[in-house]
Parts: sequence; structure tokens; C-alpha cells
Amino acid sequence: MVFSSPLTPHPSLRILGIDPGLRVTGYGVIDKDGQRLTYVASGVIRTQGDELPARIATIFAGIGEVLAAFGPAAAAVEKVFVNVNPQSTLLLGQARGAAIAALTHAGQPVFEYTALQIKQAVVGNGHADKQQVIHMVTRLLSLPGAPSADAADALACAICHAHGGMGLGALVTAGRRVRAGRLS
Repeated sequence: MVFSSPLTPHPSLRILGIDPGLRVTGYGVIDKDGQRLTYVASGVIRTQGDELPARIATIFAGIGEVLAAFGPAAAAVEKVFVNVNPQSTLLLGQARGAAIAALTHAGQPVFEYTALQIKQAVVGNGHADKQQVIHMVTRLLSLPGAPSADAADALACAICHAHGGMGLGALVTAGRRVRAGRLS
């Protein structure tokens, strides 16, 4: 076992968080160095029009641009929740699929987290509201102002991964998933 001293530099880990949406997909990039989290960038990918294929293409290309610009070592994506409207859930799943396809196409390791896991990791309450998430993301990353709700959710997803999500919910590019410490 190798132990590092305080004088040994720790390589930072760059994490991309993604909050998928068909009209607006949020992204957030942070660096983790030991226990310290540093904000790198955040924003949104906006799609136009009503044609689903064009929206999917925009999300795919936008994620590719974010990967090229920031070079993360890992990506964390929020899992789709089932809501009252099955059509909305299906459309959200397609946006999420476009983001995951862009990540895996680039050879990016992908990790998935539920909204409950993300809120628990960031706020300490899995049922926190959007304002609480925005507030804690702003505070944890020492931001000068609050990010948009979509960017904050993406940053929260990255923070969740940084706070111990390493290995939980990993999407292995070979098509197998890691669940509760075992391959399925």
C-alpha cells in the first residue's frame, strides 16, 4: 500500500456532470484535488425547434464540444426519473441517451446517479428543492453568484461523483453495469 505525504502532489480529477434535458441540457465541470473541489466551468446546451432528431444531434454535438474543451477524466449523468407523463419520461430518456452516446463515443467513463443520490450528496437531504441545491452548489464551489438551475444540477451531479460516487453506478463501455459492488 502506498501512502502519500502532504508534500506529495495529488493529481486532480476533472469531472463533468450532466443534467440531461431535451430543450436544455446542463453541464458542469469541476476539479477534485484531495477533498478540495474547484469550479472549472458550467453552462447549458440549448436545442431549437420541434424535430427530435435535430435536438438529439444538438445534444450529442454539444457534449462533444464540452469534452473537447475541458478534457474530463469522468462523467456523471443524472438518471431519468419516471414522472406522471410517460411521453415526457420517454423524451427525457432520449436526451439522456444522446448525452451518454456522446460520452461513450468519446471513450469517456460514465457514472449514473439518481436525483435522490445527488441531492443527498450535495444538500444532505434527498428531497431538497432546486433552491437548496443551487445554494449548496454555490457554497461548495465558492461561486461568486448562483448558476442557472440546469447548470447547478449538472454541477451537483459532478459533486456527487466527487463525494464518493467513484464506482457506484458505473456504466462500463463493454455493456455491463456495476451495481452494489458486483458486475451484472
